[in-house]
Amino acid sequence: MRTVFWNKDHGTVIPMDHLLGIESSGFSHGVCEICCRESLNTAFVPGCDNIKRLAQLDISSSTVRQIVEAQGRTLINLQRKEQVGPDFTSRDCTHSIVIVGTDGVMVPRVTEDQKRKRRHTETLKRVDEKRKSTARAARPRQGSDGPYKEFKIVTVYDEDKRHQYVAGTSGNCDVAGRMMRRIGRQIELSKAQTKYSVSDGAVWIVNQLNTQLPMLDNKVLDFYHLRDHVTTASHALFGEGSPEAISWKTKMMETVKTQGSLVLLDRLGEFSTDDSDDRGQEELHDLRQYIAKRISMTDYPAFIEKGYDIGSGPTESFCKCLTKRLKGAGMRWDKDNAEAVMAMAALYSSHLWEKYWNVHTVAA
Repeated sequence: MRTVFWNKDHGTVIPMDHLLGIESSGFSHGVCEICCRESLNTAFVPGCDNIKRLAQLDISSSTVRQIVEAQGRTLINLQRKEQVGPDFTSRDCTHSIVIVGTDGVMVPRVTEDQKRKRRHTETLKRVDEKRKSTARAARPRQGSDGPYKEFKIVTVYDEDKRHQYVAGTSGNCDVAGRMMRRIGRQIELSKAQTKYSVSDGAVWIVNQLNTQLPMLDNKVLDFYHLRDHVTTASHALFGEGSPEAISWKTKMMETVKTQGSLVLLDRLGEFSTDDSDDRGQEELHDLRQYIAKRISMTDYPAFIEKGYDIGSGPTESFCKCLTKRLKGAGMRWDKDNAEAVMAMAALYSSHLWEKYWNVHTVAA
């Protein structure tokens, strides 16, 4: 039983609700955490059933969704204000080495046609069940102009991955760049003894790294991303799956790893002809242009000698972790809701879940 106080000047005051942190939302921080944790890997409907079964909380799936999305948006606002962020600095990282990664990931979005069909289906169902409409008197939210849109991921970690932090955004490359700068400031990246990035060769990534993190010692092109480009050229030259293609790819990758990209360009030139109609010449030309524009990012012998990672495996892993929930069967999202759910997944992947919710509980 809760004690309730009231007077005509201040209205109703319930001290226990204030203590539990449920004055405004109607749900305690504990309930909100349960909903968010259950929704990390599970859709809202089965998540609702799990919460009812395991926590004895009878909450509808739509309410669970609203709680999770609201909590995710709150988290994003706190991150932008730098009230939530990495719990380590470059001084804490092993050997004071910090590695930066960034990438783009595709997220399924709700299109305008799908929204119209949903509204039409819901209207027919409501009329059939003789229910009143609960829709607000406002213009309906517009859907996306395409089924998938690119979100962007920024990661920082040390060489043994004991310290790691990841954040995502639905914004454009400039928004991602500002997020890079904010995270770099929070971890005091400029004070790291060794600091470099490992990423694919997308132009927007290189531009943002140059602009927002000029203190980086080097920018490394992901070795396996380059291998994909070499593989494409080998298929075009010798045929996909052929022994010649496999052997050629292996030799080219060994060359760039042990002798560098300038030697690789010279070796590739041996397979060029003056006739653009010859087999694989277009793909070979594209490969040479791709490497030529990224010479400084493909000096693998020097990077290996310095002890650098040359693969972006951690960033690729984060990309999968942050979008696994969003890419479930049949799932489609509005942009802000997808970003909110991704923020919760990023919090968990950054090993900040308990710290974040404990702080909220104490604050309540």
